[in-house]
Amino acid sequence: MKNTDLFSTYEKLPSTWDEMYSDNEEFRSQYSGFIEYLKKTSPEKLTKKEDLSKQLFMSQGVTFTVYNDNEGIEKIFPFDIVPRIITAEEWDKIERGIKQRLKALNLFIKDIYNEQFIIKDGLIPADLIYSCPNFLREMKGVKVPYDVYVHISGVDLIRNNDGEFYVLEDNLRTPSGVSYMLENREISKRLFPGILPKNQVRSVSNYPNMLYKKLKELSNKENPNIVLLTPGIYNSAYYEHTTLARLMGIELVEGSDLVVKNHFVYMKTTNGLKQVDVIYRRVDDDYLDPLEFNAQSVLGVAGIMAAYRKGNVNIVNAPGTGIADDKAIYIYVPDMIKYYLNEEPILKNIETYQLGRPDELDYVTKNIKDMVIKKTDGSGGYGMLMGHEASEAEIKDYLDNVKKKPENFIAQPILRLSTAPCYINGQLSPRCIDLRPFALSGKDGIDICPGGLTRVALKKGSLVVNSSQGGGSKDTWVLQ
Repeated sequence: MKNTDLFSTYEKLPSTWDEMYSDNEEFRSQYSGFIEYLKKTSPEKLTKKEDLSKQLFMSQGVTFTVYNDNEGIEKIFPFDIVPRIITAEEWDKIERGIKQRLKALNLFIKDIYNEQFIIKDGLIPADLIYSCPNFLREMKGVKVPYDVYVHISGVDLIRNNDGEFYVLEDNLRTPSGVSYMLENREISKRLFPGILPKNQVRSVSNYPNMLYKKLKELSNKENPNIVLLTPGIYNSAYYEHTTLARLMGIELVEGSDLVVKNHFVYMKTTNGLKQVDVIYRRVDDDYLDPLEFNAQSVLGVAGIMAAYRKGNVNIVNAPGTGIADDKAIYIYVPDMIKYYLNEEPILKNIETYQLGRPDELDYVTKNIKDMVIKKTDGSGGYGMLMGHEASEAEIKDYLDNVKKKPENFIAQPILRLSTAPCYINGQLSPRCIDLRPFALSGKDGIDICPGGLTRVALKKGSLVVNSSQGGGSKDTWVLQ
């Protein structure tokens, strides 16, 4: 049975870039192989594949936790079976753009915690740095191996209606989502055996090996003891922590499993204490060391910062990297690229308004219906105001809150995120998407896994792709 109905009912959104259809209603070339497959496959068979994907996610325990009403609810991560497909040419630009951006951001972090040339030269105001909650005075003058602060990053990209990719934000603290990228690919291989090699899709399964190699080279030992530090089972990304530790063959530990003695970090084992050389931490700065940060924290290890400053243990990502992914700093990244690298940015920023500037606050207030306002230290899609969806009362309340500390907020125009076809209720339907590629930095440069996590706003008309806000994901195919 031929399945052409799937395409006849597909309603492209106006003035939006569609990943599958070009403007003159023709299929984009990268989708041709998969479209041939869809045309030959009955809706019943596709629905069976969708059911199988849900069973596989459930049996693998691929869940995330949503917190509301003080309860943590574990949910299966919604997965759309139609892949998002990117050409080799598009990927080349993304890869070059991310490498350039991360080089500049890493130089910025090094500069901010050492000479601070960028402040002295008047490019970034000093008070913006010192008032940022992610700036750690405890990191001033600390030597880090190979001058790499950000070893693991996930840079969020969107494609606007002009077809260009723009950077939405830089995730440099403890970026999450890579386990879903790996799991999505494993599910695709089960659902569409033979189609991936036929379409020459680049593999993502080498990511855990790439990560292990980057962690290992931080120690001068032949076989360093590397551990992954998790906040524990109640963390929303705990599934990811267990998966990465298992795939790399390293120990998964909590703060209570580690102890500091004479400025060295040890892991408690049944055979006594064992020295730890490298810690891939998924615990935020604030909870890392109760002696230096939040004294109430039971998630970290007392004395770990002193051991780190003495060079007796390596922490990945370095503490204090959050200074570079604060949304107020984001505005300055194109200037950083020019300042540190003497290059024009390959990937553009989204136009961003700093609400601490009275004229920009005034402009945003007047055009509030076309704006999204975010907290500079916010994440996960929480605490945002989407102007076009909010009521007058919600807007008034939100702006009253902004005016108390306007420098803690930024605004951006509401974008037309590109759409990709999703298989929903037996039909193909366009939904808004973004992309989070994962990059690994080390002494030999930056490696980017050819793919990433494509997140999908599964609610019709929604622009919010975060899993905590009802989003899902799909496999990302980068063609050779």
